[in-house]
Amino acid sequence: MKTESRTSATPPLICDLGALAAPDLAVVDALARLRRAAARHGVRLVLRNANGPLRELLAFSGLAAVLLVEPDEEDGRGGGLLPGLQPGRQAEQREEHLGVEEVGDPGDPAR
Repeated sequence: MKTESRTSATPPLICDLGALAAPDLAVVDALARLRRAAARHGVRLVLRNANGPLRELLAFSGLAAVLLVEPDEEDGRGGGLLPGLQPGRQAEQREEHLGVEEVGDPGDPAR
């Protein structure tokens, strides 16, 4: 069985999100599923008119590096990443705050 890549010859699937007022994680889940289905068929998914809150949710969920977001005409943002984010980077280690102690329930036995 011969498998050929249709991504170069097939035009991208453009998903215009301009009318999306209040994105939530359900929207992010739907976009991830749409991208996966498109990839299964050899089609590239491109998100158009993604607003700031949606871009932040994509970055928070880790999908900003996977989903291709077209740059906005007015500010040039896009390309799948928020400004300042780098894909594949580890979260920085933080030191514990001094003087902060965990408070236990008086009814719990001590360990």
